[in-house]
Amino acid sequence: MSTSPDPRPLTGEPVSLDLLNTRWVHEGEARDLLTDTGGLAVWLAGNGLDFPADDTVLRHTLEARDALRAAVDTPRGPADGQDSRFPAEAAARVDAVLAHGRIRLTLTDRGPGGTPEFDDPSWGPAWLAARDYLELLRAAPDRIRRCAHEACVLHFFDTSRNGTRRWCSMAACGNRAKASRHYARTKES
Repeated sequence: MSTSPDPRPLTGEPVSLDLLNTRWVHEGEARDLLTDTGGLAVWLAGNGLDFPADDTVLRHTLEARDALRAAVDTPRGPADGQDSRFPAEAAARVDAVLAHGRIRLTLTDRGPGGTPEFDDPSWGPAWLAARDYLELLRAAPDRIRRCAHEACVLHFFDTSRNGTRRWCSMAACGNRAKASRHYARTKES
């Protein structure tokens, strides 16, 4: 099946953040790739997910996107000496998605492995995105970031060596911020 090109300004992030990035702002207007099964097909193909782009998969994927957005964008507070704690409602929403699958441990010719299993295959993309988010939290929770540009809603996983990436894209948001600062300096002079 042939899919349309992906219109989003940022792709290639880990699947959980890429799912969040199916909403973006273009020229001040909110856009959403997942308004229909055609957009879902684009997102599935872009992430190498071999699932049907039907209404049920779309509904479950949107549920996962909303749960992930609640977990990523809700401020976290201190937790008895721990780094942070997720608000109970946000954690419960992600857990509700994760309840639809599991990893079945296996022994392969290469050693230990695991295979995702779903209670209903239509939960596959949603579950994989939620599971990926847990992996990012386990690896480096402080590197899950939202673009620093005030008009941008995109998220990224900071893979820079020193962990100081601020923009979804230096060419887009980073450049806009630089131009804005330059304009403010020249206006003052």
